[in-house]
Amino acid sequence: MDRLMAMQVFVTVVDGGSLSAAAEQLDLSRPVVSRYVAELEDWVGARLLHRTTRRLSLTPAGNELLPRCRRMLEYSEDMRHALDAPDETPRGLLRITASTSFAQTQLIQAVVEYGRRYPGVAVDLLALDRTVNLVEERIDLAIRMTNRLEPNLIARPLGVCHSVICATPDYLARHGTPRKVEDLALHNCLTHSYVGRSLWQFDPKKKKARAGKGAAATKTKTQTQSVAVGGTISANEVTVLLQAVLAGVGIGHMPAYTVAPLVASGQLVQLLPDYEPLQLGMYGVYASRKHMPATLRTMLDFLAQRFADLPF
Repeated sequence: MDRLMAMQVFVTVVDGGSLSAAAEQLDLSRPVVSRYVAELEDWVGARLLHRTTRRLSLTPAGNELLPRCRRMLEYSEDMRHALDAPDETPRGLLRITASTSFAQTQLIQAVVEYGRRYPGVAVDLLALDRTVNLVEERIDLAIRMTNRLEPNLIARPLGVCHSVICATPDYLARHGTPRKVEDLALHNCLTHSYVGRSLWQFDPKKKKARAGKGAAATKTKTQTQSVAVGGTISANEVTVLLQAVLAGVGIGHMPAYTVAPLVASGQLVQLLPDYEPLQLGMYGVYASRKHMPATLRTMLDFLAQRFADLPF
């Protein structure tokens, strides 16, 4: 049995949701796909998939094996690329999607700089505030901010997204300044429709680092703190919420990459400096490692280097 091919078939079946979809993507017959999966199950000594006429799902053993198969395929791809011709130049179209706010404030500058380095690549950048189906919408790369990646996604960490709790000086003059996390429950908090709509969480690491030495440090809380929040405005797009915050309507929980210049200029005030909003991971998500084009590979490398150390 070609074990590497069997792993590829297994991963493709899971990603495609059916044996037929995997057969079409891999240009194999459905019986061949079924045989590869059966041979892999025989090799590991466990059933990997629950198969019915209408549904396919992973068994507990399949859930355990899936990420390991992905890593093995990635290692194999890395070995193949290690032998690529050194003059391989990225060329062609690359379709990328990201949230509107991130595309406007960060990604477009990165794309411009990448284009100067690789002029043979054309980028189609889609600013979308929804989760896309990469295969159905022909997306090569999606930039996502999350701490809950779906297990069937292939994702490369690119950095960390920090957030800032902020409001205008006018709002604070009229309503007071929150001094601790619990105070936010008494304020008009403007929330994102999909991220922290009713609950804001704070990482205690920043507070612990500032607590100092001795007894004060030992009493510092070490668990994530949460506060239930609500307000008069919720929106599914960060730049829309930012306009409401700038109008003095309430307090915002905003990505640092959108508000850092406004805080520096004094238009917004950063609140609760001893508390750090829970960070989100930033990932480059793509559909398949098989025959990864040079455009996608070099873009991932470029973004990982560019965003790894930025104070988002």
